[in-house]
Formats: sequence, C-alpha cells, structure tokens
Amino acid sequence: MSSGLSHMTFIVSDLDRMTNLLTTVLGAREVYSSEEATFSLSQEKFFLVSDVWIAIMQGDALNERTYNHVAFKIEEEDFDTKLADIERLGLEVKPPRARVEGEGRSIYFYDNDNHLFELHTGTLDMRLDHYRRILRERSAAQ
Repeated sequence: MSSGLSHMTFIVSDLDRMTNLLTTVLGAREVYSSEEATFSLSQEKFFLVSDVWIAIMQGDALNERTYNHVAFKIEEEDFDTKLADIERLGLEVKPPRARVEGEGRSIYFYDNDNHLFELHTGTLDMRLDHYRRILRERSAAQ
C-alpha cells in the first residue's frame, strides 16, 4: 500500500518557461536547480506547491494532447485571478467540461509541452455529496 504521493515529474522543452508557469499560476517555490549538473536523465528543477513536490526535467514536448491531467485545488475567490494569470502567460485554456451544479469550477489549460493542468475549486467530498444527491433524486423520481 502506498503512503501517499511522492512527486510529479513533467518533461518540458524549456525549464525557465515552465518555472514561470509554476511560480505564477501555482505559487510554486523553487527549491532546487541542477543547473549544468545532471544527476538524473537531464537538467532538472524541483518545486513545492504547498507540500507537493513537482519535478521538471529538460526534454522533448509531448507529441499529442490528451485529457490525462493533474488538478490543483484553488479557492473560489481566486478563480478569476488565476484565469487571468494563465491568459497573461499566453497558455491555451480549454473549454470546461459539463459539470454537475455544486461540484466546483475548473480551469483547464495546456502548458507549452502539451501537459493538461486543471485548477479546481471543489473537493472530493463536495463531488461525492452532489453525486449521491442526484442519484437519490433520480431514484425518487422513478
């Protein structure tokens, strides 16, 4: 059994550009840069977003875009500010998917290497509560 998330690694074509994205949009704090040294596969940087360790490594961008993504929690009152930050960086914002009312709002955006990120205002408990409510309503209507 796993004891939790260790870290996330993203292969990126431009370490400085991704550093700007992580620090601007996620409020990440850079804690390590390999500079010219290579201890792993390539040059790398480490960041903390709250207590989540994010590693970025120099490499080729993904060839295609998918819905595979990582989502970060944001507060509802920060939604518009974060959207403006993303737009200022010139990143592509993906239209949101259809949502069940009350499960929170999301901003989906691609970085320059085709990774999909989500900023989400909801929680797992909120989502499950709303799904249960909808199932009860559907059951009662039958």
